[in-house]
This record gives sequence, C-alpha cells and structure tokens, in this order.
Amino acid sequence: MVDADTKVIQIAGSITVDELAKALGLSVTSLIGELFKEGIVATINQRLDFDTASIILDELNIKNVRLEKKNTATQTSEHRHELSDKAVGRPPVVAVMGHVDHGKTTLLDTLLKKKTVEAEAGGITQHISAYQLDYEGRKITFLDTPGHEAFAAIRQHGAMLTDIVVIVVAADDGVKPQTIEAIKFAQSANAKIIVAINKIDREGADVPRTMADLSQHGLQPEEWGGDITMVPISAKRGDNLDKLLDMVLLTSDIEELKADIDIPSEGLVIESHMEIGKGSVVNLLVTGGELKTGEFIVAGTTYGKVRTMLDFRGRPKGKATPSTPVTVTGFKDLPNFGDSFVEVADEKTARKMALLNAQVAQNANASANVTSNDLLRMMNVADNSKVFNVIIKGDVLGSVTSVVDSLKMIDTGGEITLNIVATGVGDVTENDVYMAEGGETVIYGFNVNVPTNIAKMAARDNVKIKNYRVIYELLDDAKSEMEELLPSEIIEEDKGEMKVLGVFRTERTSIIAGGEVLKGEVKPKMLARVVHNKEVIGEVEVESVQKEKMAVDSLIAGETGGIALKLVKRLTLEIGDRLKFFTREVKKRKL
Repeated sequence: MVDADTKVIQIAGSITVDELAKALGLSVTSLIGELFKEGIVATINQRLDFDTASIILDELNIKNVRLEKKNTATQTSEHRHELSDKAVGRPPVVAVMGHVDHGKTTLLDTLLKKKTVEAEAGGITQHISAYQLDYEGRKITFLDTPGHEAFAAIRQHGAMLTDIVVIVVAADDGVKPQTIEAIKFAQSANAKIIVAINKIDREGADVPRTMADLSQHGLQPEEWGGDITMVPISAKRGDNLDKLLDMVLLTSDIEELKADIDIPSEGLVIESHMEIGKGSVVNLLVTGGELKTGEFIVAGTTYGKVRTMLDFRGRPKGKATPSTPVTVTGFKDLPNFGDSFVEVADEKTARKMALLNAQVAQNANASANVTSNDLLRMMNVADNSKVFNVIIKGDVLGSVTSVVDSLKMIDTGGEITLNIVATGVGDVTENDVYMAEGGETVIYGFNVNVPTNIAKMAARDNVKIKNYRVIYELLDDAKSEMEELLPSEIIEEDKGEMKVLGVFRTERTSIIAGGEVLKGEVKPKMLARVVHNKEVIGEVEVESVQKEKMAVDSLIAGETGGIALKLVKRLTLEIGDRLKFFTREVKKRKL
C-alpha cells in the first residue's frame, strides 16, 4: 500500500542523473554535490540503473519517494520528466530512419522544399540534421539521422525521447539490414512507428511484398489487423506526403505530447562544429522551457552565453520553445553530441557546473553506466578513507606521468584516497584554479611557471599552488598534506598514584590536599583521575606540588606532600580517594 503523499518514480532500465534530479525536485548541481559527499562521481548525463538509483535514495535519506521498475515491453512513448499541471502541448519530434539510399533525405527535402541530397557525400547523410515543418497550422520537428547509431545516442542521452520514428523502406528494394536495425532500435526505445513505403513510382515497386517483409520483423500493417500505419509514398514526386503528415499529427494527438515552458530551458546537443569568425556553432533541440538569446547554458564540460540563435533555415530567432531545433553560437568550447544542456542563472554558475562535470569526467568514464556494484564500491571507499584531491601540471607529459605514478605509490594504509582531479602539460592556468576552487584541491606544478596573476587569483580564492623543481620535494609535501588529513592520535602515559590523606581547602575551581605517593611520581602540569570507591568521578590538573611547605618539582613514590589541583568541573575530594596521574599528548599521525 503506497501512502497518498508518496511520490512514485518509474524507471525503465536506467535513468540519467539529470532526470533523477528533476524527478526528485532537486537541482542537478545539488544532486551531483550530494553524490560527491557520498564518494560517488557522476556527470549530468551519466546513466544509473534501478538498483543504483535506489541506493542513492537510501544514502540521501529522501523520504516519501519510491522507485518502481517500469515494464519496458509495454511502455509507451511518453515524456520522461514529470510534467506540471501548467504543461502545454508541443510539436512531435520525428526521427526519420531507414536503409542507405532508401530516400530519407529526399523525403525531407520534398517536405521542406530544400535541396541537400547533392551536397551530401554520395547522397548519404553524413551528420544529423534537424528541421521544423509547418503543416495545417501546426509544427512538426524532423531529425534526419545518418544511421541507427546516432538515433541510439539520442535515445540514450536525450532529456526527451524522440516521439515518433518514420522508417523509410524502398518498395523496389524491400527490407535491408539497416532497416531491421532501425526497427529494433525504435522498438527498444518504445517509440511510435510509422512506415513510409517509398519509391512507389519506381519500376519493380511491390508494396504488398514490402509489407509482408516488414511483418516478418514485428511490424504488422493496420490493413492486416496490426497496429502499424504504413503509407505508400513517392518522396520524389510527393505522392501521399499529406497522408503521411496527417498520420504523424494523429499519432501526436493520441500521445498528448506536452512540455513545461515555465522552467529553465533545457535540451539536447545534436550537432557542433567550429567556424572561422563564429567559433563554436552548435545545433540544439529544445525539450523544455524557452531558450532565449543572452541566456547562459551548460552542456557537458563546456558552457556559454547564447550570442546568436538561428532557426534551421538560418533566420534569426529570439526564442525557441520545446521541440524546436536551433543553431546557436557562444559556447566556450564544442560540446559533445548527445550532451544535455540546461539554462543557469549566470556565468559563474555556468562555469562552476561545467568544471564540475569536467572534474567528474576526469575520474570516471562518462559514457559508462554506473552499476550498483560500482556504487557500493565507491561508497565503501568514501566511508573508510579521506580523499586527497590534486591537480598535476608538468613541463612535459613524461614529468606528469612520473609525478602521478609516484604519488600513487605513497602508502597510506588505505586511509587516504588519492584523487587526480586533472593533469596537464604547461603552466598553471586560470582553469586549474577554477577547478580547484572550493574543493580542497592542491595544485602541484613540476618545472612549470605560475604567472603572477594566477598566483594572486589562487591566493584570493584560498587555492594552494605548490611548484617544485625536484620530484622528491613534491612527494614529501604531498605526503605531509596527506598526513594532515589523518585523524590525530591521543597518547596517554601513566605516571603515578597518590592516596589522599587530607583535604585542606575546597573551592569552586580548585582543591588543596595532601597525600602519599604510592608509585611513580607527580609533577605540575600532570593530569589526574579522581577515583572514589573504585569509581572515577572526575579529572583534575596538577597546578603545584609542595614538600614540607616548600614548592618542589616533583614528589616520588614513598614521599608525602601537598598538592594544588585545578578542577575541570566541580567535585568533592575525600580522604582515602586515589589520584591516578598521567600525561596526555595529541600527535598528528605519520604515514
């Protein structure tokens, strides 16, 4: 029985850190930060399996949230994020797939009245392209993929799943290996499938045979009692393209596709390249919120301010709503295909978020899924050791490798985990300081320079930069830094024992008494435990020692004398009590 206030998050296979954060109502940076505290390194796009997500919920002690495994065999194509009640309708995102030379790009060219086939090498799409069509007063977004690999990456990394897949099959060529692969990927992604049987104008075209071939691969035509719409078309002449678009919109209406717009903009990187005079040119697909020029966005390990934004035809666009493809400039570096992007408040936040992702990518293979076994192993390390974060800069790659290998050889007994945040060849840079800021990270330079402005910046931000010319000095310093992370040792040594023979004065913070030293010795500054009827009732400090009314340095076994005691807390000392003297020293542990 699920409590009415319990939020249920369904996971089909796996979920990205970004998606989990949104489902939990946390910011991505907050969730990644919490994961770091648990010793878990993860990027915004990293995928977590069901067991891993469950462990994270337990570790973060998040209440009123329950995870459920979703049956992928019956899962429909639905929005991954939980939508608010303010969500509005959005255009469908349609991926056009199929075998090489079956007419995918020709179909889009005819629909959009573009002419791109001749520009492609051999008439084959070389990269993913995104377009948006106006039809019957509504918009449809198309993705022309170069093959199933790109489609799979979009499905794996995207913040929003592609809604509909149009599989193009040539009526004169039938089902081919890439057609089969496209079908499998569409089915595994639980997208709605529409088949466009193309080239019906060609000699040898056989629509019934093509439908029969498709049925052998799990696509049963509606005409034969199945649930797959198949539309015979001629992409070149334009036959039945209106019917194909009608089917796309009908499927979209059945799915009730929606997105939130009153949220920070987010989406997916679908292309990126460098252009002289423009810098990074990046194609984005907006999946939520409204992307505007002037906003700061983060994608993977890079960030930028949207300087210009164009639609797919190259026309200026001031705002992009969900399911809209746009081309933007302003990124500091090229983001990777498949990276999710998200809008942030300002440049400082963008920079820190990108650097955090870069740091995580340095420590983990960002493309690999995190399993529950990996997670438990990382958490076990975090529970039992301290982490020493370092950035290594060297004059040449060989120096960097030597320093890193030598640092790894320092024996810490498993109590210190060495975390190489980043390495690089060349002088210490502003990025190094940004990466180290706030992370208790030491920057070690070996035979490099630290420019004056970088040194001042590091001093301002409390970042340690330590530059060495001799590797052994660097290693000694690193060892000392590691030792600072070890817990201090408290060393106590028994010194003697006295029997109280008289109590002369008792005040709130001190006692003057006399007694006989039974063993050892007693000196000023020693500590003593007061034992009454075999029970320790308090702890005191020896202020002074007297013998025959004269101050002395010590009393030894067999001697009697007076003693002034400083009280830590108020207590009553009685004749017959025992004072057990000892010294206490706090020492830093050594490796």
